[in-house]
Parts: sequence; C-alpha cells; structure tokens
Amino acid sequence: MGTARRAVAPRRIVVPRDAFNACYLLWLDARQARQVFFGGAGSGKSVFLAGRAVLDALTGRNTLVVRRVARTLRGSCYNEVRKAAQRLGVLRHFRESRTEMSFTCRHNGAQILFLGLDDVEKIKSLTPRSGPLTDIWMEEATECRYHDLKQLEKRLRGRSRHKKRLTMSFNPVSRGHWLYREYFAGWQEGARLYKDDDLLIVRTTHRDNRFLSDDDRRAYEAERDPYYHRVYTLGEWGELSGQVFCGWHAEDLSGLAARADQLRIGLDFGFSQDPAAAVRLHLDRKRGRVYVLDELYLRGLSNARLAERLRVFAGDHPIVCDSAEPKSIAELRSLGLRALAAQKGPDSLRHGIRFLQGLEIIVDRRCTHTMAELQSYRWRQDASGGCLPIPEGDDHLIDAMRYALEQDSRRQRAQAL
Repeated sequence: MGTARRAVAPRRIVVPRDAFNACYLLWLDARQARQVFFGGAGSGKSVFLAGRAVLDALTGRNTLVVRRVARTLRGSCYNEVRKAAQRLGVLRHFRESRTEMSFTCRHNGAQILFLGLDDVEKIKSLTPRSGPLTDIWMEEATECRYHDLKQLEKRLRGRSRHKKRLTMSFNPVSRGHWLYREYFAGWQEGARLYKDDDLLIVRTTHRDNRFLSDDDRRAYEAERDPYYHRVYTLGEWGELSGQVFCGWHAEDLSGLAARADQLRIGLDFGFSQDPAAAVRLHLDRKRGRVYVLDELYLRGLSNARLAERLRVFAGDHPIVCDSAEPKSIAELRSLGLRALAAQKGPDSLRHGIRFLQGLEIIVDRRCTHTMAELQSYRWRQDASGGCLPIPEGDDHLIDAMRYALEQDSRRQRAQAL
C-alpha cells in the first residue's frame, strides 16, 4: 500500500494513501489560484477538502472555511474537518477550540478557521495567529452571492511562501448561477476535468466514492426526477422546469466570426440600472440556426459613447433598436450609425420568442451575459406550479436578439399565411 506524505517540522507525518478516494489524490497539492470541486451528491468532495485542509495546516497554510450562514458550519464543515483529522491520525497535532470554531496546529501555529458570510465585519477583520490567510474554502458555494466572492478575494493578501488559493465546492444547480458564468466558459459538457495555470475544475459523482454503501449507490441511481437525477446523480448542471429556451448550447465561434456573412445586429437601450445590450448574430436559414457571435453589455454610457462602441461592434451593418426610444435612435443616426427602429406591433414579444424557439441557438463562450439570460429566462408559474405564457427574467440581450431577427420573423410568418 502506498502512502501520501506531507513534511512538517520537526517531524514527518505519514498518512495512508487509501484515506482518500483515488479521484482526488492528484489534487492534494493543486496550485491553481481558483479551484472548483463540483458534482453529484455523495461524491466525497467535502470530505476530501476537509482532509486537504488538515494536511495543509501541517505544512503551514492557514485556511478559512465559509458558508453563507454561520450556524450551518458547526454541524457540517467543522465536524467534517475534525473527523478528517481523526481519520488521518493527526488530531493530536491540533489544539481545538469549539468556542472559537478553530483548529490550530501545535507545531507551526497554522489555523483552520470557520466563519459565516452573514457576518461581513468578522470576515473583514479576520487574521490568523501566524502568517497570512493562504486558503479559502467556500462550501455549498451555490448558496453564496457573487458579492461574497469579491469580498473573500480581498482577504487573500499578504506575503507567504504558499500560493494563495480560493476553492469552491457545490452541487451544480443551474447554469444561470454566477458560478457558471464566472468559471465555466471553457467547460465541455459531460467533462470530468478542466485545468489551466489559474483554474482547476473537477467533477465527481457518487460512483467515485468507494466509501459509500451499496444501499447509498442504489438510492442515488434510483432517482427518477429528471432535474434531481441530472444534478445529484450525474453531477451535471441542471435545467429547471419552465425554461423558455431549452435547446441552446455554447461553443467557441471565433472561427465563424471572421467569415459570417448573414449578420444581424440588435440593440436594447439602457443606462444605469438596466444595461445597454447589443448582440451580433449570424443566421443560417438553411439549417435553422442562429449564432450569437458577440455581445455588448454596458452601463452608464451616454449615446455618444455608446455610438463609439457600436461603431466597432456593428461596422456598416444596420442596428435594429428598441423603438421605445426614438430620441436615442435619432442621436445614433446623427452620429453616423445605421440605427433602425424595431417595428414591434401586436404580439411581437410572443412571435419573437416563438421564432427564436424554432431555431437552434449557438452562443460563443465569451458571451456570458447572453448565456445567463437564456438560462434564467422562464415562464411565470401559476399557484399550482403550471406555466403561464408570460416570460420572466432578465431579457436585455434576448430583446436585442428579437429586434435583430425581426424582419426574418416577419418574413416567416408571412410565408406561413
């Protein structure tokens, strides 16, 4: 039986290699600044990260473990870290404080600390006893807000011989979540691993966890609800019911962008709270496909500054704009752009959505805001959980898509009459 070794002055502690699931062993010393461990329920990702935090403390790393609400930590992450230290045979090397919610290494003073993100002031003032904070582990990261991430990133500062790391673990609830937009642009559907110099993503399921019982495995495999089976059994990003656009997917379209000739440009006006949102599309009528090649998503721009961005974005192509702002359209025209008012008319929203639903929508991976809108745009539910024909959610870029394809939609309706 091999062993996994971590050096610690003044002694060497040896732990059994089989204390970890094999799928995680490679990542005990992963150095990427951002690390994502996600997947199905029962995959052992939290157990692994708890064990890694224990071994990291023995080498001098200080880890902060966070969840969205402080009261959930004691019964989850804190207990998991304690069990990991016991399982690895190193609990005697730590001073444990259940009051302060901390483990302190007796040899080097490194700490594992626990805080809830509902107490921002404690997060801001947190300082380990010895050295800077080197690691943050966000457990159940889907519970957390994007703002929480930005606050935590500011805590990883100060000189250290250890590379700073922020690690997230979660079940992948929905591609509309900020985690998907922030980290999964290069992710291939169905993949198990993504790795570059700065980002590590590992997907695991209960099938990777050799510590589960046969009854546990059967329970996960027996899940019949499509959403829960996808998320908790297969560990894949979920698609919630009532989604308006279900058939879209993301690809690298950089090769197509240079040769696309059936371009359509749409613009939805905005300024402060709502963004000015524009899309550049390529329509393949023969195959029934629309390619979202690029997007603009801008706040706080005057029409003059917006025109500068659109001049590069659209070139000489017509820009079909939200007709609710004729003054802005006139100003864009005066600045040399081919700005046109969308015709809209009765049921234009319904017809535009139906036209888009009839197309295969392929989005360039750089268009993160477009992907977020397509994922989160869904039908309003009635009291019984049924879907009403009323779409809800952010639709700035979706509206821009409708405006861009308005003439194509009208032509199709006319041919159907």
